[in-house]
Amino acid sequence: MQAALERSEMPYPAVDAHAGQERDGAVAPWTEKVGTVGEPFVEAPRMTCRDVNVYYGEKHAIRDVSIDIAHNEVLAMIGPSGCGKSTFLRCLNRMNDTVDTCRVSGRILLDELDIYDRRVDVVPLRARVGMVFQKPNPFPKSIYDNVAYGPRIHGLAENRGELDVLVENSLKKAGLWQEVSDRLDQPGTGLSGGQQQRLCIARAIAVQPEVILMDEPCSALDPIATATVEDLIAELQEQYTIVIVTHNMQQAARVSQRTAYFHLGTLVEVGPTDRIFTNPRHRLTEDYITGRFG
Repeated sequence: MQAALERSEMPYPAVDAHAGQERDGAVAPWTEKVGTVGEPFVEAPRMTCRDVNVYYGEKHAIRDVSIDIAHNEVLAMIGPSGCGKSTFLRCLNRMNDTVDTCRVSGRILLDELDIYDRRVDVVPLRARVGMVFQKPNPFPKSIYDNVAYGPRIHGLAENRGELDVLVENSLKKAGLWQEVSDRLDQPGTGLSGGQQQRLCIARAIAVQPEVILMDEPCSALDPIATATVEDLIAELQEQYTIVIVTHNMQQAARVSQRTAYFHLGTLVEVGPTDRIFTNPRHRLTEDYITGRFG
């Protein structure tokens, strides 16, 4: 593998993974080794990714990424703009299928299901692995119909009574029910930005997913709405596995149990969030979280 880390032309000499190097008065076990360092794998994962490569035409966007995603964890993916974290996120429910020039190789398993097997139908797959996008995107429908849309398609409710219960429960899980229960027939686009994002989360969980992917879900929200969504993520973790892409490193530190750092399409380091932010093992990770580049 032609390592993306080599392509960055770092001005640093290579160091041993376990050798201390003095820098800014501190001694840390930095490494600049090729490949992922840290703890990318877990026992009995919800999702398993091995040797994932993504190409957009001739552009090699993701290089040999291997990582596990645990049950009921929040995994944060961080890195500078253009590092490939959102591209990799979209691989996890085959959203990249919508890009004509995109090609994905490697294996991604949801439990024991190879999601890139030709026999896999992406519609039920995306019900199991839902997605919340960077900008709130409610349908041009009522609040009720925004949430009911998925269950209707997937046949999750046999009658209107069951659908009413499902919509109410989804809005409650998204922390939105008390704010909209008396106006379910009004347009979802009439809600505030933070409310629209929570409506999109309610829409995602209404189809009873196992994994929820979030691509910078708070980037367009004010601090109060952001805090509300972060609190919601902590609550949802009890029932769902969550993978979140964020440029906000403080947010990653607040909401996640593990953090993965991407650089130039390569997964550089994975580990417990508190360790990543206090004692990173790779020089690139340390430089990014301390603001030396980004």
